[in-house]
Amino acid sequence: MLDVLQLKHRVNRMPLERVRDMVDELLLEGIVTENRTPFNRQHFNTCFAEIEALLQRAGYHRQLDVVGYQGLAYALFDPARWEAVEVLHWLRDFVELKQQQSCH
Repeated sequence: MLDVLQLKHRVNRMPLERVRDMVDELLLEGIVTENRTPFNRQHFNTCFAEIEALLQRAGYHRQLDVVGYQGLAYALFDPARWEAVEVLHWLRDFVELKQQQSCH
């Protein structure tokens, strides 16, 4: 397990190329799920400010927020374009669809 300083260092040194697709998606849709980000829940729990700084270096200069659904998935979103409740409903539907697909 990485300690907080190691985790922050890793995010700060992450190549911008790893986040460019995510930035493009955020600029286009204003929302991105965890399967389209290079970050895990631990990153968000310990170094959200560093993630915001990295995204700004990659060209995303809007406000950013993150929500999770029952510990199963998370989504990053632009709070100027989405309400947190809307994202939670969307994320719930996303998770339930994945669960249904895995049962078949």
